[in-house]
Amino acid sequence: MNSFEAFKDPQLCRALLARLTAEATTPFRFMEVCGTHTVAIFQSGLRSLLPPTITHLTGPGCPVCVTHESEVAAFLELAGRDDVVVATFGDLMRVPGPKGRNLKTAKADGARVEVVYSPVDALAVAAANPDRTVVFLGVGFETTAPAVAATIKLAREQNLKNFRVLSFHKLVPPALEVLLSDPDINVDAFILPGHVSAIIGATPYTFVAEKYHVPSVVTGFEPLDILAALLDITGMLENNAPAIRNGYTRVVSDAGNPVAMAIMDEVFAPADALWRGLGLIPQSGLVIREEFADFDAMRLPGVALKETPPLPGCRCGDVLKGKMAPNECPLFGKACTPATPVGPCMVSTEGGCAAYFKYRLDL
Repeated sequence: MNSFEAFKDPQLCRALLARLTAEATTPFRFMEVCGTHTVAIFQSGLRSLLPPTITHLTGPGCPVCVTHESEVAAFLELAGRDDVVVATFGDLMRVPGPKGRNLKTAKADGARVEVVYSPVDALAVAAANPDRTVVFLGVGFETTAPAVAATIKLAREQNLKNFRVLSFHKLVPPALEVLLSDPDINVDAFILPGHVSAIIGATPYTFVAEKYHVPSVVTGFEPLDILAALLDITGMLENNAPAIRNGYTRVVSDAGNPVAMAIMDEVFAPADALWRGLGLIPQSGLVIREEFADFDAMRLPGVALKETPPLPGCRCGDVLKGKMAPNECPLFGKACTPATPVGPCMVSTEGGCAAYFKYRLDL
């Protein structure tokens, strides 16, 4: 058995689960803050195996899901321009916007929308369309922001004057602060995101334990990773010793990735940002710095975030805050399914609603 397979070893997992069941005598609610953790917990069956004292909540860890209604409206407005080609990752294509429209329906109506697999691919689209402005839709957390920053620098080196980025990137630590400050959100512990932490490290989360006394663990995505994190959280809660632990040291260092953070900081600056369900969070987004203003789609004429009403009936915001389980939404599995999604939590493969539906959880 290699080291990777060991993190899935059934015997080891059963041993940790037995310890967890024996030691988790005090009830607690934990929230994961990463869409990949959402899927991993459901896909592995861990959720159904947890002892009754442990309650799992899905959080705002799906980048597509937290993209605000007004940001989706901006995507669609840009797609409707004759002189624009929109370049995007595929998971944004079906996110519902105003009046039920999305990028897929916009493309069917004649808009130029190109699905790319990396931000660098969008540069090729720009080179092939010199008579149009190619706008890459920059969404996601600290995980994807460095690659987008590197792409902007590359566009400048290649003198691609028709390439722009619409930066709606989000930063995770400020969102945790909002969750912890809300008296209506009862979270006793966090499983912190592995991918984001590979960029920023574990140190930026210290306020979670020091200010709010909430134990949290950065961990990976295999069953053994998650069980070990929950066992660690259980020990901290039982001993009233909250801390931030790094259980993913094979990938994450406390200081993070200095090269990735340096290029992100060179191109982007923190700014207030809108989150679906969480509203405006100070210093939780990334905007393009003045030095790279020529590549900022927000500086194109007529581009602005406009007040956009929430999607009728959609409860994604409450799901993202852990205030309700996806299947508690009246639309879940009825009007809202992966084939006919009402909200983004049912669109994205990392969304809590999509995970509940896919794995047919009877909760």
